[in-house]
Amino acid sequence: MTEPVLSIRNIEKSFGGIKAVGGVSFDVHDGEILGLIGPNGSGKSTLFNCILGQLTPDAGEVEVNGQKISGKRASELNKLGVGRTFQQLSVFPQMTVLDNIILAGQEHQGTMLSRLFGKPDAGLTGEAEKLIAFFRLSHLRDTLAGSLSYGQQKLVDAAMAFMAGPRLVLLDEPAGGVNLTMLANLKERLVAYNAEHGTTFVVIEHNMEFVMSLCTRIIVLAEGRVIAEGTPDEIRSNQTVIDAYLGG
Repeated sequence: MTEPVLSIRNIEKSFGGIKAVGGVSFDVHDGEILGLIGPNGSGKSTLFNCILGQLTPDAGEVEVNGQKISGKRASELNKLGVGRTFQQLSVFPQMTVLDNIILAGQEHQGTMLSRLFGKPDAGLTGEAEKLIAFFRLSHLRDTLAGSLSYGQQKLVDAAMAFMAGPRLVLLDEPAGGVNLTMLANLKERLVAYNAEHGTTFVVIEHNMEFVMSLCTRIIVLAEGRVIAEGTPDEIRSNQTVIDAYLGG
């Protein structure tokens, strides 16, 4: 098997006397769509933030393509091919869909000097247009992002995460607040992007139907530890998982 794209090794994180993450380890392999689920308070968000450098773990290491990334800033992670979407939307409401996506690309391209004296769009309009078409947003190209529905803004947010051509994308509750029609479109687009580009996804999600239909493998956390790992069918029938969600 090839080297993992993402390796989590014995990550621990406590807040005061509460251990939010207690020694979590797993690998994510090239082209995989991995779901990370668990009941409220299971440590999912804390673990995600430790992976992305927004929190410093008390112990353990995170590696991307064999390189330790603990303590690296978001801009450094982008250069290593790591993208992410946030639970809270990161679109700029007073900018058009096109300009939002171009701006996302500019953050990862060139130096400050080249951005100041280069083309206003940094030559990114063509790539942004491709992503707009891929996410079926062409009819909204010149629309202010703030006037879009929440689901449409989620699609713009996803497109922005792909402007740097990441090898690994971490998606923080992509289904949250999205209606069923838009959710089906989002899932179909993520599956298509994975198939076309081989991009690896790690998805935190509360919507069980969405994550079960999207992901090829699922890891379940409870009380800061991994309690189950397997295919969607295996997780559905796992009594330990059922008890964790039902409080059994």
